[in-house]
Amino acid sequence: MSDFRHTLPDTGAYAAPAAARNRVLRNTYWLLALSLIPTVLGAALGLSSGMNQVLATSPGVSTLIFLVGAIGLMFMIERNKNSSLGVALLLGFTFFMGLMLSRLLGHILGMGNGAQLIMLAFGGTAAVFGTMATVATTTKRDFTHMQKFLFVGVVLLLVAMVGNIFLQIPALTLTLSVLAIGIFSAFLLVDLQRVVQGGETNYVSATLAVYLDLYNIFANLLMLLGIFGGNRE
Repeated sequence: MSDFRHTLPDTGAYAAPAAARNRVLRNTYWLLALSLIPTVLGAALGLSSGMNQVLATSPGVSTLIFLVGAIGLMFMIERNKNSSLGVALLLGFTFFMGLMLSRLLGHILGMGNGAQLIMLAFGGTAAVFGTMATVATTTKRDFTHMQKFLFVGVVLLLVAMVGNIFLQIPALTLTLSVLAIGIFSAFLLVDLQRVVQGGETNYVSATLAVYLDLYNIFANLLMLLGIFGGNRE
């Protein structure tokens, strides 16, 4: 359910002035930070209401709800990205994503060291973000050409993830999580560099892309930590 990402259209040449690029990057970071609040609220609601347990009882149905809800909200965000409604929809989307994340969080919190694993996953995700943001703003190498290749990887990853809901192969779960972390880390670099170079001029779209990268990195890293470092006591 965590292996999902929206891919923004290729905008062609990077012709935006430096001041405009800096403004988009700054607004993206601010909106990204703000989006964490509804994500946490959504996760908290899912845990306190017991919705996480309901989602866990039927992985197939919860995945369908996740895909339909996420795709619908992202479509609406892109349609309204040039207005304040786009920001409101984005925050609503992050609340929904937090709600869906409560299923995994509930499973991890059921472990003796669950809280520590969540903090470790958050720290690891922050480290990946810091590294990719630094590379995106300092390197002269262009990574944006990787976007189409990475998108194909995400599609294949999503198909394999849905298939594994029915197959329930542990080795495949581990492999998909590792691949997801690698693919979305690369996507994070691409999305940030698109903003830095002026390829993405709308901060709502930029925030949506970066948020989804970080969401998938965090979810899959937490899944791996739960498998290898979870205390079942």
